[in-house]
Amino acid sequence: MAPSTRSEDGPLTAGGDQAAPRPGRAGHQSAPSRQGPQNHPNRADGIGKRSLTGRLWRRLPKGIRTPVGLIAAVVALAWIAMCLFGAQVAPHDPLAQELPRFTPPGSTAWLGTDELGRDVLSRILSGARVTIGLALALVVMSMVVGSLLGLVAGYFGRWVDETVMRFTDLVMAFPTVILAMVTAAALGASLFNAVLAALVVSWPQYARVVRSMVLSLRTSEFVASGRLLGFSPARSIRLDILPNVSGPTLVLASLDIGTAALLLSGLSFLGLGAKPPTPEWGSMVSSAVQHFDKWWLGVFPGLAILTVVISFNFLGDALRDAFDPEAGEA
Repeated sequence: MAPSTRSEDGPLTAGGDQAAPRPGRAGHQSAPSRQGPQNHPNRADGIGKRSLTGRLWRRLPKGIRTPVGLIAAVVALAWIAMCLFGAQVAPHDPLAQELPRFTPPGSTAWLGTDELGRDVLSRILSGARVTIGLALALVVMSMVVGSLLGLVAGYFGRWVDETVMRFTDLVMAFPTVILAMVTAAALGASLFNAVLAALVVSWPQYARVVRSMVLSLRTSEFVASGRLLGFSPARSIRLDILPNVSGPTLVLASLDIGTAALLLSGLSFLGLGAKPPTPEWGSMVSSAVQHFDKWWLGVFPGLAILTVVISFNFLGDALRDAFDPEAGEA
């Protein structure tokens, strides 16, 4: 038998003759060799970025993903940035009397000047730190005081609950603005006293909300299990109850930021808050009343208060939808 040999061109038959190529199907050529997909680093990075952006977008609350919610979020973030850096980006010193008096909005002063030649835009940007900063501080203090009283009243019950709730009802029986005005007038006209007066009328709503949630949670099985394990009241509140009431409390606080800014501006408008020459939006509107024909003195500070209230209210609605989707769908 003749030995067979190998050839690079194709299989060989016995004797070394090259075998004829095997015919394929009529009208078809041999299939090209398949190669794996080529890697395109730039394209892969772009897809990864787009997918990351999409995931971050989907994680936002549904209320913010709407056009109105997105605009409100941008406006609120812009005012928070002005609260932090407004004094640095202001074109003029908010207290400097270096421009012509009662200059209407134009190239010299974008939002005009007041009766003393001070730039209105600079005073609004600098006043954001006063109005928004104090509003945020007021909301935080009201949330802390009201939440602590609500936790204690709801968890211990009996005479503790009765005492705290009756005092809460007493405070809420008075009109909010009138009680704040009386308290601020008794303490004296200043920003610090205005915040204290607003705190007196702001904490009861947090106490009532937290207390109602604690009453429903303290009979839960996981809270009862903690008691059987020997948890102290402070540990039970910290580990079992506080995490379950923090979400709705933060939603209430976000909704209360605009109300706090409006209340503090109202007290300053009445002369019970900021005093001249402090750049505060409520006092700026109050000064504009004396020069009613100079429309820019009151319109622009009023628009600043309006945008802050509306934007933070929309943000509060978005957070409420995130923590309680059923309430948002209803």
